[in-house]
Amino acid sequence: MNFSEFQNQARLYVIGALEPEELEEFENARTKFGKKGEDFITKCYALHEAFALSLRPAKASATIKEKLMSMVKAKKEA
Repeated sequence: MNFSEFQNQARLYVIGALEPEELEEFENARTKFGKKGEDFITKCYALHEAFALSLRPAKASATIKEKLMSMVKAKKEA
């Protein structure tokens, strides 16, 4: 695996999308590339966290709210 392939795999590794056989190959390459590889993985984690924090939560639909409220009312009545 060259470093470009490692970078592509690292992006998938960070989001947990590597298959078991890919993970083994990635771990071997991770050892091979040492600090340079670890630095790239660290950058990927930082970008992943920044992206996750930038997302707005989805608004709950009216149907979901109604179901939730009926569940709450049922609990109170029980």
